[in-house]
Amino acid sequence: MRWVHIFAPGRWGAGKQEDLMSVAKNTEITASGSTIEAAIGHGVDRATATLKNIKQVWVKEIVAKVDGGKISEYRVDMKITFVLDDA
Repeated sequence: MRWVHIFAPGRWGAGKQEDLMSVAKNTEITASGSTIEAAIGHGVDRATATLKNIKQVWVKEIVAKVDGGKISEYRVDMKITFVLDDA
């Protein structure tokens, strides 16, 4: 994924030209928790321990583990998007 920001006349000020480029990367992780929100939160917490500039999370799949006829755990597969630092 790539974002390109280009100056638009009259939008950010006259006379300034700006050409910025950011490069984003995706990584996939799986996390679990007692609720869907907790599972997503655990995944984001873990990802922020090693990744910087996280911008979004896309939950691809939700799976519920069932024990004795009751849901005991939720598992989420996620794509985490983060922007790479400029070199």
